[in-house]
Amino acid sequence: MKKIISSQHAPKAVGPYSQAVEVNGTLYISGQLPINPETGKMPETIEEQTAQCLKNIGAILKEAGYTFDNVVKSTVLLDNIADFGAMNEVYASVYTKDMPARVCYEVAKLPMGAKVEIETVAVK
Repeated sequence: MKKIISSQHAPKAVGPYSQAVEVNGTLYISGQLPINPETGKMPETIEEQTAQCLKNIGAILKEAGYTFDNVVKSTVLLDNIADFGAMNEVYASVYTKDMPARVCYEVAKLPMGAKVEIETVAVK
């Protein structure tokens, strides 16, 4: 059965989609922009933006009863692949063992002028 997950500690969806959907022990988290849910603003640097994306993902994971240890796949979108190293350093601070599978792409643009967006899949 499909269950919609929503956390007040992550930004609200900016379109016709859910923050996350859980089906049969698998949690699909929509791409998280680096929006601070309290202020509605994004930090400036790629490091700060990556940290905010991961904080948003963490809030959704917690709301659904998951942790970062349950994450099996991440998709990272960057508006500039030259930011890969800086993004990767912050990302590695959250995933320190048994890292999930991951892909990272450079894209032409991200919503709201973001530098990074991260989509996540977790399994119990």
